[in-house]
Amino acid sequence: MTLYRSCIFVPGNNSRFLEKAKTLRADIVCLDLEDSVPDDEKANARTLIKSALEFEHESLVFVRTNSPESGQIPDDLDIIVQQGICGIVIPKVNDTDELKKIVDILSGIEESRGLDPIQIIPSIESAQGVVNAFNIASFGSRVPAIIFGVFDLLNDIKVEYTKHSLGAQYSRAKIAIDAHAAGIVAIDAIWQDLTDSKGLKDDCKLGASLGYSGKSIIHPDQIAIVHKLFHPNKSELLWAHKVSKAYLESIKAGKGATVLEGKMIDEVHYKQAKALLDLDTL
Repeated sequence: MTLYRSCIFVPGNNSRFLEKAKTLRADIVCLDLEDSVPDDEKANARTLIKSALEFEHESLVFVRTNSPESGQIPDDLDIIVQQGICGIVIPKVNDTDELKKIVDILSGIEESRGLDPIQIIPSIESAQGVVNAFNIASFGSRVPAIIFGVFDLLNDIKVEYTKHSLGAQYSRAKIAIDAHAAGIVAIDAIWQDLTDSKGLKDDCKLGASLGYSGKSIIHPDQIAIVHKLFHPNKSELLWAHKVSKAYLESIKAGKGATVLEGKMIDEVHYKQAKALLDLDTL
């Protein structure tokens, strides 16, 4: 069972941040090609991310592509789909037609390179996306989660952002409900004010009360707070116990990665499981 308590976005054009990302203990490290990267830095960011994916990370590694509307996704996928990537986050998804086009491209690349299918996490950031959130969440087995993107949504509906924007309340609640109805998880929007840890804590509590499993974050200092407030449930703890036991037995037998209930378990999954179990003892 993959945890989605935290998804930290790391600018793909910053080599220092990409180096630091290797040791971050977020559940998902998402190397970014979109909002944090200027247009004239996109090509450089793709190259840097391609190189970063060749190294081991403490967390699951995703890459946020550019939006479907940008026309840059084929170029993104051509460079970054390789061994070491667990999945992609697609920003500003409006409907399943966009996902179908992306999967067609992605499947061709995976087949030609002998890769297993990677996961896709759509980000809902528009009025149209909110309306279609259930269909997007139900797209198929590649989609384990959806993300709520508050800033572009508010821009789309022409509402100014505040820390407690009333204009986002309906969308925030609906996305979580639609995710649960589709049998997947929802990841809440970022908390932008890095100086307001109380605000972050309160926002995490609100997100958890709406049914979110975790939160998008933009700074390593937010990881511990988010992990503490999106505490694992009983089924997640049970799975963590199974992962830890299976992996340690495999290591003891002189092996490494192993299979548990049909799923591949390696050192990254063991570290996540251990961190989860350690958290439960706090």
